[in-house]
Amino acid sequence: MARGIRKKSGTGIYHIMLRGINRQDIFEEDDDYLQMTYILRGMTERFDEHGIKLPPFCTFYAYCLMSNHVHLLLQEREEEISNIVKRVGVTYAHYFNKKYDRSGHLFQDRFRSEPVDSIEYFVTLLRYIHQNPVKAGIVEHVVDYRWSSWSEYSSDNCLTPICATKSVFARIQKDELNELVCTILEEYEEILDIENESTKQLSDDEIKDFLLQSQGITNPLMIQSLEKVRRNEILITAKAMGAGLRQLSRLTGVSFGVIQKL
Repeated sequence: MARGIRKKSGTGIYHIMLRGINRQDIFEEDDDYLQMTYILRGMTERFDEHGIKLPPFCTFYAYCLMSNHVHLLLQEREEEISNIVKRVGVTYAHYFNKKYDRSGHLFQDRFRSEPVDSIEYFVTLLRYIHQNPVKAGIVEHVVDYRWSSWSEYSSDNCLTPICATKSVFARIQKDELNELVCTILEEYEEILDIENESTKQLSDDEIKDFLLQSQGITNPLMIQSLEKVRRNEILITAKAMGAGLRQLSRLTGVSFGVIQKL
């Protein structure tokens, strides 16, 4: 089936979602999240070989880094969104693959995007993106999540900002935005979202503990490189314990189709 043409934004602003291939985790530890923030900052703070500042590739207004996907709210500048996303994805995948001794694609081939053509929808997305960790049950309050841009909006002391918060505050008062973002948004079907999996019987941490402690490996992604018989035995045992098929695929990088057949 042919891919649909991306909808163009009249403002140049888009909501972007990048997801790990086979829904696998793309962040394993804090350093991985930090690396992604460095890459995002590099899209906006550019310098030539002589130290002269260059125009930014894009402007970020919000981001949220979740374990297996990334939400971005950005505006095109020097490059179109396809090139921006490619730069971010390729740079991070190179880092991740080298660190974890893996090869191949890290992100789903086609990223998802939607145009943002009104200030009302822009504010809705600011709320939605920053509320992702709360909706996922990771934290109780938006401000508690470390790996989103909300700290740039809620604090006056952010030393290395990525987002153009001043541009946002020129359109909406800080107190008003804070109240909106901290008030949970009702379900909004038009927003891009990662597909929800059915409720898991085991948490990701429980599956990781089983894989790391019981199977003598140091990282769940190592399962991909194990001898086939042993790999399958581990996956079958994890399934019997109650791990979801997509959950296992996301955590180990082994394709959903392979796990499904076991």
